[in-house]
Amino acid sequence: MPVQPSLQTIQFLRGGQPVSLANVPPSRTLLEVLREDLGCTGTKEGCGEGDCGACTVVVGEAEGGRMVYRAVNSCIKLAHSIDGQALWTVEDLADADGRLHPAQQALVQSHGSQCGFCTPGFVMSMFGMYQNHVCRGETITRELAQQELSGNLCRCTGYRPILDAAQQMAALPAVSLDEADLLSKMELLAHVSQGPEADLAYQSPRTLAGLLAARAAHPGAQLVAGCTDVGLWVTKLHKQFDQVLDVSRVAELRRVEDYPQHIAIGAAVTLADAFAALVAGRPQLARFAARFAGLPVRNAGTLGGNVANGSPIGDAMPLLIALGASVVLMSVRGHRELPLEKLYTGYRKNVMAADEVLAWIKVPKPVASERLSVYKISKRYDDDISAVCLAVNLKIEGGTVTHASIGAGGVAATPMRASQTEAALAARPWTLATVQQAIITLRAEFSPISDMRASGAYRSEVLGNLLQRFWLESQGMQQINLESFVLDEVSP
Repeated sequence: MPVQPSLQTIQFLRGGQPVSLANVPPSRTLLEVLREDLGCTGTKEGCGEGDCGACTVVVGEAEGGRMVYRAVNSCIKLAHSIDGQALWTVEDLADADGRLHPAQQALVQSHGSQCGFCTPGFVMSMFGMYQNHVCRGETITRELAQQELSGNLCRCTGYRPILDAAQQMAALPAVSLDEADLLSKMELLAHVSQGPEADLAYQSPRTLAGLLAARAAHPGAQLVAGCTDVGLWVTKLHKQFDQVLDVSRVAELRRVEDYPQHIAIGAAVTLADAFAALVAGRPQLARFAARFAGLPVRNAGTLGGNVANGSPIGDAMPLLIALGASVVLMSVRGHRELPLEKLYTGYRKNVMAADEVLAWIKVPKPVASERLSVYKISKRYDDDISAVCLAVNLKIEGGTVTHASIGAGGVAATPMRASQTEAALAARPWTLATVQQAIITLRAEFSPISDMRASGAYRSEVLGNLLQRFWLESQGMQQINLESFVLDEVSP
């Protein structure tokens, strides 16, 4: 009879003070721990899927000898993932004498709370903004505030005063955390032993060798990284896991490595950091990166998890396919590399063996003749799932398309390469006639389904329209989509 894995204790800092909780099941969410075990009812449950931001908390982690702060959704974050880290909820911000933190005080002064249900989440996102920008002497612009609050939804439509409050925080008396004390306490937590990790229900290896060994020993364990999708299996499908294997602490996989011809993004690199690396080489991706979910999701989720999950409406895969990315799969038996689109065999199915993990995503660097655009079509501009995503990457030399690479999402059971459309463009003059023929090919290449986000006919029509938009932009046309809109600055 198999031995039931042991439940372990979670230890972390909350508001700078140590917290210890014993016998926490591996599938228990951070929100459940906060509200039900610790009585922190200021953190609200709204959607239970990381979509509305009412449950936002801030997690602090030691990286390179300093604190890094990330606003995350507690409703889909597994509680064990914050073991050894620091945490702040809305109850932790005010001083003992009742003096409000600037994130709270600015919201009060700007009349930024209406029904109040979403307010704790907004406060915590603003607290993260305060730590990451105001405490570093950076100015919070209107555009920055909108981007970093994009993961918080106000059902009373009170965004203007909330944005005002975000900009006004810096004008209030400064508040700082004792980071030296936090780092010292977190160092002590890191030395607390949980016993042999092989016996634990929630395993979080620190090395790649440890991860591969754990995967070989427990091929049936549920792999998680940022848990922004697996968390929904818990909250919406009520799944429970006897054993969880978390890749997010593996040191080797938390890096972005630079090589002469490509960058290699580790599977544990957050979406925020992975997109920052992609934008560094291709600045035109900045708008698209900001639209990939809200900031709390990008702070928790990982590019490796997004790719391994293989959702047909995941936005990263069409872009990576168009960029010619490949994935590196690893096990104790060795490693293998394959084009990203070859990873998938069907709806959320892939070629990985039971003992393999997706370790790296290799992305070629841009070349001088590259022309790249990626388009996301969704019902809501911010923090929404795509109905269609199209990434077009052409190399045009001397007026001729010398290479075409196109990725599409939302049009099939898996993220797809539009190989027929690529063939319709390659080695042809970059003219309207070529584009019009390619549009016909692209619309005929896929047979998308109809669902709650869009009809199949709409998706097919939009695919062609996006390729036409790419042509118009290549001819210098501007102001033809919402991404060209820049929010006007308002004096705080």
